[in-house]
Amino acid sequence: MSPDFLVTHSGGFHADELLSSVILTRLFPQARLVRSRAPEWITPGPDRIIYDVGGRYDAAAQIFDHHQRGAPLRADGQPYSSFGLIWNHYGRYYLAASSLPEAHIETVYAAFDASFVVPIDLTDNGALSPTGPLAGLTLPTLLETLKPAFDDTDPEADDRTFHAALAIARSFVEAAISRSAAKLRAEGLVQRAIVAAGQGRILELPMGMPFRPAIVKAGADQLLFVVHPRDKDWCLTTIRRGDEGFEVRADLPAAWAGLTNGELEAACGVAGASFCHNGRFIAAAKTREAALAMADLAVNEAVANGA
Repeated sequence: MSPDFLVTHSGGFHADELLSSVILTRLFPQARLVRSRAPEWITPGPDRIIYDVGGRYDAAAQIFDHHQRGAPLRADGQPYSSFGLIWNHYGRYYLAASSLPEAHIETVYAAFDASFVVPIDLTDNGALSPTGPLAGLTLPTLLETLKPAFDDTDPEADDRTFHAALAIARSFVEAAISRSAAKLRAEGLVQRAIVAAGQGRILELPMGMPFRPAIVKAGADQLLFVVHPRDKDWCLTTIRRGDEGFEVRADLPAAWAGLTNGELEAACGVAGASFCHNGRFIAAAKTREAALAMADLAVNEAVANGA
């Protein structure tokens, strides 16, 4: 049965109930979102889903709080926030409602949970505290900056800013899930390109896309460079060795670093070569033939150097 009300607490807001609201308002757009701590609202009933308030966790009764003693934990012992509880129970339905292919739902569900939901859960529970100069730019902190000032006396300020923050939070959720779904689509395209490349060292793709996860999954360790078209030219890129850091399987030739157009053509001997980054991780050419010729030269040098 679809709820008539989505109930969370009034007053100041945090990322977890905002993000929970993103999921629930997408699934139940006809339901009225109520922000209240009044007993008549935070008492479970068949017409409502209650979250981040109420002092209970009971999925059958549709109440999802995490502030009480004995609050639920993940299988690995990490705490849930209301967002984690709502995602656990409604996340797959949300993805299905987002027109994600059924075959991709479980993968995207798990990826979003690990990369997006868990950090929100841990931060809300004080189990994770970002530090350093970027600490103030985390999503939970940025969302909370949208709360009204302490001396704002407008009685509607909390609700008004909550709904403004909700629209922004929705954008981040939708973008993260869209990106995860796109990676799965890209994986299929890259896998087919890997088959076509055989034991070659160059992977040619039909467009720019995430490629490293599929290369690693396929065990295509022989690949050194990727070539693909852009809007008006062609791109030649390196392949990073790891998920973090900038070390690559092979650099582009040192003689190309920082050169453009005629200087680059003279350095590599390829007509149509147009750019090489000084960091030697990306280059460009005016045509496919020029990009592949540059890739061949880069492979030859890398192999000579032991790649």
